[in-house]
Amino acid sequence: MFYKIELKDHIRVPPDMFGMEVEESVLKRVKTKYEGFISKDFGIVIDVSEVKNIGEGVIIHGDGASYYEAVFDVLTFKPELQEVIPGRIKDIVDFGAFINLGPIEGMIHVSQTMDDFVSFSKDKTLAGKESKRTLKIGDICRARIIAVSYKDADNPKLGLTMRQQGLGRVDWIEQDSHKEVKEDKKSPKKEAKGRK
Repeated sequence: MFYKIELKDHIRVPPDMFGMEVEESVLKRVKTKYEGFISKDFGIVIDVSEVKNIGEGVIIHGDGASYYEAVFDVLTFKPELQEVIPGRIKDIVDFGAFINLGPIEGMIHVSQTMDDFVSFSKDKTLAGKESKRTLKIGDICRARIIAVSYKDADNPKLGLTMRQQGLGRVDWIEQDSHKEVKEDKKSPKKEAKGRK
């Protein structure tokens, strides 16, 4: 899920930026420090949207740089368990598929790609034995987050599934919903009978 979060930090502005406006130099330094930053608490910082407040600068002896206490807004992506998210298949290997979710990638184990026996072929596709459905690089899919790990803080891991209803390749979802509508029309309607 995407969040807009207000943060507060002391920002170091080096002497070579003293010729710039304070707002511009602080914004540049905040962007350098925070864009792409990953934290278990607030996820992956995608962008610094604005600097709201800049305190008075302080120069620390022996450093030469100026430090400003700044309050700023960041746009973050924090993956949440059970969240359903769209993405594009980036790579397929024998144990599953990697899906690009925008600011991060997730992994779908081969057993979680579809509700079928799945086989891997050398042309980097996964195929369902009975359903005849295939998954290949570039396919747009919808998946649910079933595991989030920040064990490696620089590279969080996401585990995903596409086996549940309403998940999978976009055209599979459409086919399944059309199939359900047809089955609902075919099934006889039961009328309630009352007693007198």
